Amino acid sequence: MTQINLRALGITLGTPLFSDLDLTLDKGSRLGLVAANGRGKTTLLRAISGLSEPTTGEITRARGLRIGYLEQDAPEAFAEQSVHAVVAGGLEPEAAEYESWRADIALDDLSIPAELHHVPFGTLSGGWQRLVMLARVAVAEPDAILMDEPTNHLDLMRIGLLERWIAAQPRDMAMIVASHDRAFLDSVTNRTLFLRPEGSRVFALPFSQARVALDEADEADGRRFDNELKKAAQLRRQAAKLNNIGINSGSDLLTKKTKQLKDRAEKVEQAARPAHKEMSAGAIRLANSGTHAKALLSLEHARIATPDGRALFETGQVWINRGDRVVLLGENGAGKTRLMMRIAAVLRGAEDPEIRATPSVVPGISDQQLSQIDEAATPMQVIAGQFDIGDARARAALAGAGMDVRLQGSKVSALSGGQKSRLAMLVLRLSQPNFYLLDEPTNHLDIEGQEALESEIVGREATCLIVSHDRSFVRSVGTRFWQIVRRRLVEVESPEPFFAEALGAEDG
Repeated sequence: MTQINLRALGITLGTPLFSDLDLTLDKGSRLGLVAANGRGKTTLLRAISGLSEPTTGEITRARGLRIGYLEQDAPEAFAEQSVHAVVAGGLEPEAAEYESWRADIALDDLSIPAELHHVPFGTLSGGWQRLVMLARVAVAEPDAILMDEPTNHLDLMRIGLLERWIAAQPRDMAMIVASHDRAFLDSVTNRTLFLRPEGSRVFALPFSQARVALDEADEADGRRFDNELKKAAQLRRQAAKLNNIGINSGSDLLTKKTKQLKDRAEKVEQAARPAHKEMSAGAIRLANSGTHAKALLSLEHARIATPDGRALFETGQVWINRGDRVVLLGENGAGKTRLMMRIAAVLRGAEDPEIRATPSVVPGISDQQLSQIDEAATPMQVIAGQFDIGDARARAALAGAGMDVRLQGSKVSALSGGQKSRLAMLVLRLSQPNFYLLDEPTNHLDIEGQEALESEIVGREATCLIVSHDRSFVRSVGTRFWQIVRRRLVEVESPEPFFAEALGAEDG
């Protein structure tokens, strides 16, 4: 049974985000919504939920359909409310007075600890806030749920919890999930919509399979377009020949035939549609300056501890060779960040008897906070201030990273998360490192950006130490895997056992 039907839907905000979109959402359909940043995912979800109106077309919802909408950002007004009050606020007013116990059930279903139920919402971490907002949506018992980037701020354990929660929902509940987490989309969806300004495509497949089908369809479109243009060119050549014969012979019939051929050629050209070309948000390119050293970094039984001296783990004797792409795995709190901070200090010149970098190492360091870029500066100031490349090259480099002249003059603090990430990658590239230390580099990058970063790292055989909860990214780039196990750093063959354990971990 169809719950939501979109017919010839289009939304224009300055430029067309999408047009002529036809889509049906039936009971039990779990649809992944995929598009680059700023290309209309949130706008479409808001229109389906009834919070905004489309520019063209229509949306039909089943009679009495209750839609729950998990937005990307929580309202600021929630900050001072208790967690329980935020969730109970999702109930109808009459139900909130007599059925507040439903808020407790919704919180428990998402394994939110009881000790957090009555603390101010604003004191929670971003991950907990995300789950509380989902509990607020769920408490109203909707028939369909729309989720906008539900895995934002979630670690692997919480992503696993979310995947299990989705799997436990009634089988006839429809969902639309907008996400850049490819592994998550594969886990929770059975259909995929690739949203485009024209010619959006829907496949009855989860993301990875749908992406293959999309590439094949785009290639077929490209071949069809080329063939149509060749056909039109052939018709025009025939028309030109007939025209010459008609002029020489004075035949009205040939002149009429010439016009018919030209008209056919024009119709073929007008009907031909070029294959979709994604309007890139900016290329992500990395450099990999040369070094002849084999081992770029070595750890000699380094003891990793908290700032107050509490021991976390010991590394043993390990090293990273040129071309290695090492992924550091471990539970939250195991000490990954502490190790990355120790190594970053050494790469910046600090002395450490337990961690050594070869003198030829040129580091490229990006942490979760993107501290290599000044929030108070403009992108132009960031690039021109750090690198002696001249204003023209600086502007061209920023344009290549997806930042037009307007964004180049805006404060970094005003940029979106994705734009900041691309700026951070540009800073790394211009530093021309031969060793990358990357802490959650795909945070805020859309799928296009993630794939571009993967291609650069793999294609340039970059040497890296990486911390990431992005399973698709880790699987694509990692060649070696270090895992913190029982206070020891051990090398493992594959990240899959760690992923399985983290995703299947229960709270408590």
